[in-house]
Amino acid sequence: MTRLTQSTKPVKGHQIKRNWHLLDIKDKVLGRAVTNIARLLQGKHKVDYVPYLDTGDYVVVTNAKSVKVTGRKASSKMYLHYSGYPGGLKSVTFNTLMQKNPAVVIHRAVSGMLAKNKFRKRRLTRLFIFPEEKHPYSDKLE
Repeated sequence: MTRLTQSTKPVKGHQIKRNWHLLDIKDKVLGRAVTNIARLLQGKHKVDYVPYLDTGDYVVVTNAKSVKVTGRKASSKMYLHYSGYPGGLKSVTFNTLMQKNPAVVIHRAVSGMLAKNKFRKRRLTRLFIFPEEKHPYSDKLE
Protein backbone atom coordinates (compact mmCIF):
# COMPACT_ATOMS: atom_id res chain seq x y z
CA MET A 1 0.00 0.00 0.00
CA THR A 2 1.40 3.36 -1.01
CA ARG A 3 0.87 6.57 0.89
CA LEU A 4 -0.34 9.71 -0.78
CA THR A 5 2.33 12.36 -0.89
CA GLN A 6 1.64 16.06 -0.81
CA SER A 7 1.76 16.29 -4.62
CA THR A 8 -0.79 13.53 -5.23
CA LYS A 9 -3.42 14.52 -2.67
CA PRO A 10 -6.63 15.70 -4.31
CA VAL A 11 -7.42 19.39 -3.94
CA LYS A 12 -10.15 20.44 -1.51
CA GLY A 13 -12.83 22.99 -2.32
CA HIS A 14 -11.42 25.69 -0.06
CA GLN A 15 -7.92 25.33 -1.60
CA ILE A 16 -8.97 26.35 -5.12
CA LYS A 17 -7.13 29.41 -6.39
CA ARG A 18 -8.80 31.18 -9.31
CA ASN A 19 -6.65 33.15 -11.76
CA TRP A 20 -7.73 35.73 -14.35
CA HIS A 21 -7.08 35.25 -18.08
CA LEU A 22 -7.38 37.82 -20.86
CA LEU A 23 -8.15 36.45 -24.33
CA ASP A 24 -8.19 38.64 -27.42
CA ILE A 25 -10.21 36.83 -30.10
CA LYS A 26 -9.77 39.38 -32.86
CA ASP A 27 -9.82 37.64 -36.28
CA LYS A 28 -9.86 34.16 -34.68
CA VAL A 29 -12.20 31.35 -35.70
CA LEU A 30 -15.15 31.12 -33.31
CA GLY A 31 -15.03 27.38 -32.58
CA ARG A 32 -11.29 27.24 -32.01
CA ALA A 33 -11.29 30.25 -29.70
CA VAL A 34 -14.26 29.00 -27.70
CA THR A 35 -12.63 25.63 -26.95
CA ASN A 36 -9.80 27.45 -25.17
CA ILE A 37 -12.28 29.57 -23.23
CA ALA A 38 -14.25 26.49 -22.12
CA ARG A 39 -11.03 24.74 -21.07
CA LEU A 40 -10.03 27.68 -18.86
CA LEU A 41 -13.52 27.95 -17.32
CA GLN A 42 -13.49 24.26 -16.43
CA GLY A 43 -9.97 24.33 -15.00
CA LYS A 44 -8.65 21.56 -17.25
CA HIS A 45 -5.42 23.49 -17.77
CA LYS A 46 -4.51 23.06 -14.09
CA VAL A 47 -2.46 20.24 -12.63
CA ASP A 48 -4.91 19.73 -9.78
CA TYR A 49 -8.01 19.36 -12.01
CA VAL A 50 -10.63 16.95 -10.73
CA PRO A 51 -14.01 16.56 -12.48
CA TYR A 52 -16.05 16.64 -9.25
CA LEU A 53 -14.91 20.18 -8.27
CA ASP A 54 -15.24 23.46 -10.12
CA THR A 55 -11.56 24.49 -10.31
CA GLY A 56 -11.89 26.88 -13.25
CA ASP A 57 -10.63 30.43 -13.64
CA TYR A 58 -12.07 33.80 -14.65
CA VAL A 59 -11.90 34.61 -18.36
CA VAL A 60 -12.13 38.08 -19.91
CA VAL A 61 -12.75 38.02 -23.68
CA THR A 62 -12.10 41.16 -25.73
CA ASN A 63 -12.79 42.08 -29.37
CA ALA A 64 -15.82 39.80 -29.59
CA LYS A 65 -17.23 41.79 -32.50
CA SER A 66 -14.38 40.77 -34.81
CA VAL A 67 -14.55 36.99 -34.38
CA LYS A 68 -14.74 35.01 -37.62
CA VAL A 69 -16.54 31.89 -38.81
CA THR A 70 -15.51 29.66 -41.69
CA GLY A 71 -17.40 28.85 -44.86
CA ARG A 72 -20.90 30.22 -45.38
CA LYS A 73 -21.84 30.12 -41.72
CA ALA A 74 -21.91 33.90 -41.45
CA SER A 75 -25.04 34.05 -43.62
CA SER A 76 -26.54 30.60 -43.06
CA LYS A 77 -26.06 29.88 -39.34
CA MET A 78 -29.30 30.47 -37.45
CA TYR A 79 -29.82 31.08 -33.74
CA LEU A 80 -33.25 29.97 -32.53
CA HIS A 81 -35.24 31.07 -29.49
CA TYR A 82 -38.63 29.68 -28.55
CA SER A 83 -40.82 31.60 -26.11
CA GLY A 84 -43.10 28.67 -25.37
CA TYR A 85 -46.13 30.25 -26.99
CA PRO A 86 -47.67 29.38 -30.36
CA GLY A 87 -45.85 31.32 -33.07
CA GLY A 88 -43.09 32.19 -30.61
CA LEU A 89 -40.16 30.68 -32.52
CA LYS A 90 -37.72 33.44 -33.39
CA SER A 91 -34.68 32.95 -35.61
CA VAL A 92 -31.72 35.28 -36.17
CA THR A 93 -28.75 34.83 -38.50
CA PHE A 94 -25.13 35.00 -37.31
CA ASN A 95 -24.49 38.30 -39.12
CA THR A 96 -27.53 39.97 -37.59
CA LEU A 97 -26.69 38.80 -34.09
CA MET A 98 -23.05 39.91 -34.45
CA GLN A 99 -24.20 43.42 -35.36
CA LYS A 100 -26.76 43.52 -32.56
CA ASN A 101 -24.86 41.86 -29.66
CA PRO A 102 -21.67 39.87 -30.37
CA ALA A 103 -21.38 38.78 -26.72
CA VAL A 104 -24.42 36.53 -27.15
CA VAL A 105 -22.69 34.57 -29.94
CA ILE A 106 -19.63 33.88 -27.77
CA HIS A 107 -21.74 33.13 -24.68
CA ARG A 108 -23.93 30.61 -26.51
CA ALA A 109 -20.93 28.92 -28.10
CA VAL A 110 -19.14 28.55 -24.75
CA SER A 111 -22.33 27.36 -23.08
CA GLY A 112 -22.72 24.66 -25.70
CA MET A 113 -19.18 23.40 -25.08
CA LEU A 114 -19.49 23.16 -21.29
CA ALA A 115 -20.81 20.06 -19.57
CA LYS A 116 -24.55 20.09 -18.91
CA ASN A 117 -24.29 19.69 -15.13
CA LYS A 118 -24.56 21.74 -11.93
CA PHE A 119 -21.31 23.62 -12.65
CA ARG A 120 -22.39 25.08 -16.00
CA LYS A 121 -24.17 28.20 -14.73
CA ARG A 122 -21.44 28.90 -12.16
CA ARG A 123 -18.73 28.64 -14.82
CA LEU A 124 -20.58 30.97 -17.18
CA THR A 125 -20.77 33.63 -14.47
CA ARG A 126 -16.95 33.75 -14.54
CA LEU A 127 -16.97 34.61 -18.27
CA PHE A 128 -16.84 38.31 -19.17
CA ILE A 129 -17.25 39.25 -22.85
CA PHE A 130 -16.58 42.68 -24.33
CA PRO A 131 -17.03 43.71 -27.98
CA GLU A 132 -14.05 46.13 -27.89
CA GLU A 133 -10.60 46.28 -26.29
CA LYS A 134 -11.86 48.21 -23.26
CA HIS A 135 -12.78 46.29 -20.12
CA PRO A 136 -12.96 47.15 -16.39
CA TYR A 137 -10.91 44.16 -15.17
CA SER A 138 -7.40 45.36 -15.99
CA ASP A 139 -6.53 45.61 -12.29
CA LYS A 140 -7.28 41.89 -11.70
CA LEU A 141 -5.18 40.66 -14.64
CA GLU A 142 -1.47 40.08 -14.20
